[in-house]
Amino acid sequence: MSDTHRRELELLEIDHVAIAVRDLDAAVSWYEQALGATVAHRERVEGDGVEEVLLRVADSYVQLLTPTGEDSPVARYLARRGEGIHHVGYRVNDCAAAIESMRDAGATLIDDVPRPGSRGTTVAFVHPRSSFGTLIELVQEASR
Repeated sequence: MSDTHRRELELLEIDHVAIAVRDLDAAVSWYEQALGATVAHRERVEGDGVEEVLLRVADSYVQLLTPTGEDSPVARYLARRGEGIHHVGYRVNDCAAAIESMRDAGATLIDDVPRPGSRGTTVAFVHPRSSFGTLIELVQEASR
């Protein structure tokens, strides 16, 4: 990636690490009991076919995801790979600019334009085939 791309796409911090689970309530209970985690946000995201819980860790989150239907991408992921890390979300200042920067860098995009995410964010996904096997979510906070 050239210096131009690095300047255009500034990763602010890790927004979240997403973990796909089969039983959301059991996973939340385990994180609460074993790690003392507390739920910061819970939401059903119909467009993605998931229910999520965000557990705050400093200024970031652990996002626990479970599918709401058998045809959701997370359901397919669980069937193929089982429970575990699903993706990493990176905070960016401007999701649309981040998409363009990723496109210019040759990334394969899942989302060609930003779309609404949970908790009022704007998001876009980058396919793992262009990011060394890791699904990446670009996350712009609602206040930006």
